[in-house]
Amino acid sequence: MTRIPHWLAQHVAALRVVLVLTLLTGLAYPLAMVAAAQVPGLGGTSEVTGADGRPAGSSLIGQTFTDTKGNPVKKYFQSRPSNAGTGYDATASGAGNQGPESVVDTKDRPSLLTLVCGRSKAVGDLEGVDGSRPYCTDDGVGAVLGVFYDGGTSGRATRAVSLDQACPAKPFLASYKGLRVTCAKPGADYSHAVIVPVRGNAPADPVVPADAVTASGSGLDPHISPAYAKLQAQRIARERGASVTDVRKLIEKHTTGRALGVLGERGVNVVELNIALDRTYPKQGA
Repeated sequence: MTRIPHWLAQHVAALRVVLVLTLLTGLAYPLAMVAAAQVPGLGGTSEVTGADGRPAGSSLIGQTFTDTKGNPVKKYFQSRPSNAGTGYDATASGAGNQGPESVVDTKDRPSLLTLVCGRSKAVGDLEGVDGSRPYCTDDGVGAVLGVFYDGGTSGRATRAVSLDQACPAKPFLASYKGLRVTCAKPGADYSHAVIVPVRGNAPADPVVPADAVTASGSGLDPHISPAYAKLQAQRIARERGASVTDVRKLIEKHTTGRALGVLGERGVNVVELNIALDRTYPKQGA
């Protein structure tokens, strides 16, 4: 039996792979997505209707519940932060692209730490709870020192600056290693300082949940954690003229389980929950 040349066998194998992948990615996958889009809650059927009967967006895309100045509307549950455009913009889905090492503010952009600290303080003030968390100052910025040494990165400390507290703010720490801590001067170069985050006395398990101060990867996630929803229950009950027990029952009703029973965490769809609030308590919280 005559064997085909090795080079020809390789080309035949490559053509087979191209054919199989074309069928999978060019036919089977698109058909599967079209079929999935017909399932309620997964595709075009995600549109939700408000208490007034008008379209109120999608149950798959979050919304901001703020006034024209960006302040939270107190009668509504608040969503998590969003980095999608100006907030939950489906045409600009994206993350903030800042990581754990983003702790020092720049002229053009606050650090991730300062964003988290400021959001936590704001949520704490809104809900009447302790908004403090580790490595944050009382005024809601990163508790980060820039320490200068006579040996560059070692030796005797010669100067200490509170990097995220610009003058004339009062530094969160009076002294460090016997040095008086000063506030950061706008435009000054602190690139040669050793960065020292200061933990402070905040609880290791903050009252304000992590999802209340961080955005999702897409910036469009309509869910918050049950913990964040329950934190807002007392305010909602007060604004709506309802009991906290009834508000918590409404939260539980709109809480979804883990995907496939094991993936991710339980979540509360804020869009659907706020629509339910308007339907259940239409005359309160105007």
